[in-house]
Amino acid sequence: MRLTLHTDYAIRTLIYLAVNQDRLATISDISDGYDISKNHMMKVAQELVHHGFVVSERGRNGGLRLSRAPSEINMADVVEKMESDFGLVACLDPARNNCKITGVCGAQHVIYEAMQAFLAVLRNYTLQDSVPNPDNIRRVFYAESPAAK
Repeated sequence: MRLTLHTDYAIRTLIYLAVNQDRLATISDISDGYDISKNHMMKVAQELVHHGFVVSERGRNGGLRLSRAPSEINMADVVEKMESDFGLVACLDPARNNCKITGVCGAQHVIYEAMQAFLAVLRNYTLQDSVPNPDNIRRVFYAESPAAK
């Protein structure tokens, strides 16, 4: 299984916000921190806000922050909300299923079970588990900034 870049960027955004909880972060802060397009980050941020993982504060001093503590953001919830397609093979997606042997082969069940196992593992982890040492992560972000040089 491969997660989309959209989900990858969502996880990165949440990590950035988790290690910078003392302030609001802008789209520019996050996109510069990861060297990712601001347009991509804007779309990711909008969806994270839509799903309730992030709060957006408008205004001159606005920005993004986590909607709750990192320990309360489950990684499976993030992946399930951000991924648009869990139909790893055609037979798992009725809208695009064109396989002639659907229902008579065993692959459909095996792949579905593997996908469920993947999500089950993610359910055991929160965003907090992704930031065991926030100071180390912050150092990476700010070590290359012009202010740090």
